Amino acid sequence: MKLKKIIIILIILVISFLTISKLIEKKAHLYFEDLLNSSQRNFIKKYLLPYKYISKQEQVINHYFSMESAFKASNKDIIVGKIRDEKLSNNKILKRYNLVNGFYLGMNKVFPGSGFIDFDNENLIILSSRGVLGYSNDFENQLNFKQIRNNIDKFINIKQFIKHNSFSLKDLLIHENKIYVSYSEEIKDDCWNTSIIMADMNYKSIDFNTLFSADECVHQFKNKDRAFHPHPAGGRIVGIDSDHVVLTTGPYRSRFLAQDEKSVNGKLIKINVKNSNYEIISMGHRNPQGLYYDKEKNFLIETEHGPQGGDEINLIQINRPDKNKIPNYGWAIVSAGEHYGGKIPKNKEKYEKYPLYKSHTEYGFIEPLKSFVPSIGISEVSKIDENQYVVSSLKDQSLYFFELNDNKIESLERVKVFERVRDLKFHNNKIYLFLEETPSLGIINLNF
Repeated sequence: MKLKKIIIILIILVISFLTISKLIEKKAHLYFEDLLNSSQRNFIKKYLLPYKYISKQEQVINHYFSMESAFKASNKDIIVGKIRDEKLSNNKILKRYNLVNGFYLGMNKVFPGSGFIDFDNENLIILSSRGVLGYSNDFENQLNFKQIRNNIDKFINIKQFIKHNSFSLKDLLIHENKIYVSYSEEIKDDCWNTSIIMADMNYKSIDFNTLFSADECVHQFKNKDRAFHPHPAGGRIVGIDSDHVVLTTGPYRSRFLAQDEKSVNGKLIKINVKNSNYEIISMGHRNPQGLYYDKEKNFLIETEHGPQGGDEINLIQINRPDKNKIPNYGWAIVSAGEHYGGKIPKNKEKYEKYPLYKSHTEYGFIEPLKSFVPSIGISEVSKIDENQYVVSSLKDQSLYFFELNDNKIESLERVKVFERVRDLKFHNNKIYLFLEETPSLGIINLNF
């Protein structure tokens, strides 16, 4: 009886505390969470607040993950279905092919599915944001994608996915007969960073191993800026030679990390694939969502999300002219955008620490090639001709074609494609898109 009374009192205290927390903008709740590890929080949810234990999001994610996991285990083909063509404003035709099964979980929205694409010779490789992997050598003629068995769920799985729907795989790269996948890794309990796994390319079964995993991590609840989100994680990968790839990382909203030279967050990192040694080649990045290596000109084109406004296209040199100085692109000190919420009293501290000046060069940082205000939800970038490039967008559901001459963007042309574009590749004079609202694959033939 005495134990029962104690439990009832504890329940009342916890409920009271959480009620008060909401009345003071959840600040006390955050402090309370700081005192608990993940197991303790889940215990409270399960036994003291059972109505909250399985949230609506968790139920939905469990449902779709079960579907995606079961499909992956079945090793069935990823079926392709034709969708009607779209005539674009530049008079090109967008052909779309629906991924009928296998892609059920998105990166921001739980449904439909997100994914990534790359080429291995003439085979198009496709990867869902939760680990379904397949290939096709002619899906335009309704040749479905054959699944490739893999062990990605050894590194990230439902245990991590239910913590937030943006914990996911981040990119796919095929380079020098190797396959690379980046993802949000839970380094330790509720503490995350962006990592890479790699393996020999194989069309039957792929056994991944870790290439890059940072010692540091950003805690979901216990962090300096008292802000966390898995979306600003970066994760784009490109190969630059037989021995190196470049990975983008974000600060997971721990803004100060982007300006910390000792941290890997908010950086571009050149990684040796033979020994996993790495070098930071640029810093001051918010959330790099696109990356292209221009082999002829030996530089990188990087795109990144700004805050409220201020999406950027940046040019980054592979070889640092000054080995003692890391090129700095300014986040979170400068941006053409603004902090979400505006300059209201409760955000005063944020603006004092991260003022977001509008000039990069005035404060000693490198100016972007282009800033977008308002934001377009910028994503991947690729080269399509000698001085011509194309960049995709999520929020704006468009492609932007531009010329780059003397490190200046010229002739920017917006072409609406009417879906969020998660990934983009240029191959045989065709632009290939991963369209994540259908989800489907899009093809634009530049010959016509």
